[in-house]
Amino acid sequence: MTGTDHNNPLQPSSAADSDHDAEQKAQRHQQRQQKLKEKVDERIAAATRDKGLLLVITGNGKGKSTAGFGMVCRTVGHGMRAAVAQFIKGSWACGERDLLQQHGVAFAVMATGFTWETQNRALDMAAAQAVWQQAKQYLQDPAIHLVLLDELTYMLTYDYIALEEVLDALTTRPQGQHVVITGRGCHRSLIELADTVSEVQSVKHAFDAGIRVQQGVDW
Repeated sequence: MTGTDHNNPLQPSSAADSDHDAEQKAQRHQQRQQKLKEKVDERIAAATRDKGLLLVITGNGKGKSTAGFGMVCRTVGHGMRAAVAQFIKGSWACGERDLLQQHGVAFAVMATGFTWETQNRALDMAAAQAVWQQAKQYLQDPAIHLVLLDELTYMLTYDYIALEEVLDALTTRPQGQHVVITGRGCHRSLIELADTVSEVQSVKHAFDAGIRVQQGVDW
């Protein structure tokens, strides 16, 4: 049998009915999007303050430092100054550092490597303090638009840097300066102080399957 089966309730009775259904769907979609737009516009209109933000990126998933460096790149892309203090990381190559130093980004690096490699608390603490002293200078410079404190959370967990000293440096920094802190297990005091907190969770990681870290992806 060819043509329209008028005894089949599942088949549209005509092309006009199909067009009508499509038009109704389009109208409902437009109405939903208009309501969404109104809500977004309300929130944008209500956000009237400007301030230097403290952002925390924590959690056990991959990508915390990468996200922090993304904000450094964004800052530099807008022609503003940024500085980075890298805790934990060693003297091995860092793609972000190699690139950003070419664009005037200042770096202070704790070049002793990971604590499970050095196994020397006194050495690690001295290295952490040296980087922290430089970081404090960044946090006092109003010409620096954004400071990334990469893996700072570990320094507080290990008591290499005093929490009170960090909180003081953050609360007394220039008014318009933004700060990004990355690392697992962020101290609750930093989370409470922060304006924005993101938690990166691990679902799968290639390293757990025996795959080596990959240049350009992991470092």
